Amino acid sequence: MTVADAVQASSRGRAERPGRLNLPPLGFGAAAIGNLYAAVSDAAARETIDAALAAGLAYFDTAPHYGFGLSETRLGEALPANVKVSTKVGRLLRPAPEIDPAAERHGFVGAAPFEPVFDYSYDGVMRSFESSLQRLKRDHVEVLLAHDLGAVTHGEDDAARRREFFGGGYKAMRALRDSGAVGAIGLGVNEWEICDAALDEGDFDVFLLAGRYTLLEQTALDRFLPRCAARDVSIIVGGPFNSGVLVEGVKPGAHYNYGPASTEILDRVRRLEAVCLAHATPLAAAALQFPLAHPQVVSVIPGMSNPAQVRQALAWAAHAIPDALWDDLRAEGLLHPDAPTSTESR
Repeated sequence: MTVADAVQASSRGRAERPGRLNLPPLGFGAAAIGNLYAAVSDAAARETIDAALAAGLAYFDTAPHYGFGLSETRLGEALPANVKVSTKVGRLLRPAPEIDPAAERHGFVGAAPFEPVFDYSYDGVMRSFESSLQRLKRDHVEVLLAHDLGAVTHGEDDAARRREFFGGGYKAMRALRDSGAVGAIGLGVNEWEICDAALDEGDFDVFLLAGRYTLLEQTALDRFLPRCAARDVSIIVGGPFNSGVLVEGVKPGAHYNYGPASTEILDRVRRLEAVCLAHATPLAAAALQFPLAHPQVVSVIPGMSNPAQVRQALAWAAHAIPDALWDDLRAEGLLHPDAPTSTESR
C-alpha cells in the first residue's frame, strides 16, 4: 500500500491552491525515534524509518530537542535526498558528559549526552540550524520552525523569550529562507495563541500546531484558523491523538496532553468512541483524518516508533469514514460548528 492509496479517503477534494505548502497529507513525527518516553535502539529506529520509506511516506518532522540530536542523527543516516524534512530551532545542545546516559531527561530516555538550552537569538538560531544540517546530512530543509515558544512552556519568561525571538531568531529564519537554505518558516508549538500573536509580528508560511486542532479540541477555529486562511498560512497538525487518548480510548492510564487524562476528557472521549463504534470506525482513524478536512491543514504527523505503528497509521488513514459519522458527531455537540469535515471538503 502506498501513502497515496492510504490517504485517499482523507484527502479527496483537497485541491492545491496558490500559497499552499506542498507537503504530503500524512507525515512521520520523529520524536519517538529520539527515545521519547522509551529507549529505541539504533537498529529498531532504522527499521521504522525504512518501513515508512517503503510505504511511501515522504515527509519527516524532527527537532534537535528530540533525543538531544538523536532523532536528527538517525534520520540523517537513513533518509534519501528526495524526502521532505522539517526541523526546529530555539534550543542549543550543550555537551553534558556528566549526565547518566540511561536516565530520563525532559521525557527522553537514553538520549545523547547533551543538555538543551533555550536560545532564540539570531546567532543561536544560525548555530542550531547549522548543527541540524550536519546531523541530517543535508544542505537545506523544506521547513524550519521556532520550537516551543509560548506561555505554557516559558511561564514568567514568556515575554522575554518572545522579544529575543522576534528581535533576533526570526530575522535569522527570514535570512535562511531568503538564501534558499530553508523553503518555509514558522513556529512548532503546543499553543495556538502564540501562533496567533506571531501573525501580528512577522511573515510566516506555516505553523506546526501539536494537539490543538484535533477531534478532541477545536478552539483554534474561534480565531486563529480563520486568520491563517486570510493570510494563506498553512498548518501542520502534530499530536493528532492528543498524547494517546484518541488511540487508547477510555482505558486506565489513558494519556492526554502529556499527562493522565482527566475525568472531563475521558467523558468526551467516551462520547466520541460511541459515535465511531456506531459507524464501525476506529476512533484513531477518525482522529487522524479529521484535521485534513480543514483547507489550511496540509499534513498530519503522528509519532511512530516501530514498523507496526507505521502500518497502523496507514490503515487508519485509508479507513473509509461514512459522512454520517461526522454528521452524528456534530449533532452530539462534539464538533465545533465551523469545523470542516470530509463531507464539506469534497
